[in-house]
Amino acid sequence: MRRPALLSLLAATTALTLAFATPTRAAEDAVVIPAPAVDAAPASGIQTAVIAGGCFWGVQGVFQHTAGVVNAVSGYAGGTKATADYQTVSSGRTGHAESVEIKYDPKKISYGKILQIYFSVAHDPTQLNRQGPDSGTQYRSAIFTTSDEQKKVAEAYIAQLNGAKVFNKPIATKVGALEAFYPAEAYHQDYLTLHPNQPYIAYNDLPKVENLKKLFADNYIEKPTLVSASKATN
Repeated sequence: MRRPALLSLLAATTALTLAFATPTRAAEDAVVIPAPAVDAAPASGIQTAVIAGGCFWGVQGVFQHTAGVVNAVSGYAGGTKATADYQTVSSGRTGHAESVEIKYDPKKISYGKILQIYFSVAHDPTQLNRQGPDSGTQYRSAIFTTSDEQKKVAEAYIAQLNGAKVFNKPIATKVGALEAFYPAEAYHQDYLTLHPNQPYIAYNDLPKVENLKKLFADNYIEKPTLVSASKATN
């Protein structure tokens, strides 16, 4: 049942206020981590990876600057289609996580390399149900796998990183099968590129792109691969 209109408006106003407020801390520092010992086998055709690591603005921005990525779309995974909208997901009660669907060319970048970037610079995988200034299950760290092979690679990599103790705490990332991915509203797409001076982006997310450029120079591209450009060419 929907709440009264006044409460819905209040919730939306609160969510936007929190999203656009200057956070109390900057993005987590990147962590230099080894490449996965187990990776997906070479494949042909465009592949799909879906990951969640806090606010989707920054995660999308990182992978839009990653070579081999054909498209990176912000959206929701983990819940139902009926609740896949920003205001409802922001309640933290839908099962959804703010996620990014990554379409990539496996001849240019492997699934394992995507996970290495994800764990190293896109977010802090040791935070449980939060990321930096954002808290709630919608900001959880999660990998939504699209095949048994992806599940094997993701679980093996988490075990590898935990075993090597490259982070100061155990990895909180959950691995589970993707049931569905729902693209977020248009105003959330390409957000980092379109709003580089927005305080949240400048403080939390642009440093992630800089860390990608520094730590993964061979995988970094200066010009982002934008959702708007992909739509224009289809």
